[in-house]
Amino acid sequence: MKTVKEVSRITGISVRTLHHYDAIGLLKPSRLTESGYRLYDDEAIERLCMILIYRELGLSLKEIRAVLDAPDYDRDRTLEHQIGLMQKKRDQLQDRITLAKGISTIGVKYMDFENFDQRKMDEYGAQAKALYGKTEAYQEYAAKASNRTKQQEQALGDQVMAFFVRLGQMRPMDPSAPEAQAWAKELQTFFTQNFYTCTPQILKSLAESYAGGGSMTENIDNAGGPGTGAFAKEVIDRYVEGL
Repeated sequence: MKTVKEVSRITGISVRTLHHYDAIGLLKPSRLTESGYRLYDDEAIERLCMILIYRELGLSLKEIRAVLDAPDYDRDRTLEHQIGLMQKKRDQLQDRITLAKGISTIGVKYMDFENFDQRKMDEYGAQAKALYGKTEAYQEYAAKASNRTKQQEQALGDQVMAFFVRLGQMRPMDPSAPEAQAWAKELQTFFTQNFYTCTPQILKSLAESYAGGGSMTENIDNAGGPGTGAFAKEVIDRYVEGL
């Protein structure tokens, strides 16, 4: 048995919140001491963990109580469902992180984001312009892009993905191998010639997004094989260290 203060300490939930959960019938203490102090057993703490998970997923306290107190409540089935929801939420968050990194380096639209419709890509483009429109990199990118047709834009995107097809064939070798390092240099030159001056700092930031998970990593791995995104980061990190 644990006291309300001990439960608060190990879960990060305030004593006041635990008292509130008790008052609304969401989480009753397992028993009370003769002095009226609340005590919680393992089953109660497990219920609290389920409450915290559902809160993280955005459910109201009323909705959570309805789920946990349902006559057909199945803990294992509920946990499986929660894990699936959290994994989806994690993947969505990782996609947003990847896109944010892409926007910061003005390279996002040249990856194959098949999970995002054109309306969203236009939205990200507007964000990039608002955030980085006055930077030299963005102005250089905008100037080059203004002279290209949609077909040319698509062709460039295909060329970017072709880089990762090639890199996937190199994965058995060491990231410091001459062929791999030549690939990194060629990628940097390609971005500089077609989009914006790809400084070592920008190239390193791109490498982070390649291995960061979400849609970008998934699409790179689809092109070059599992692990290509992570391998790209290793190769680029070695390349930048040697500059």
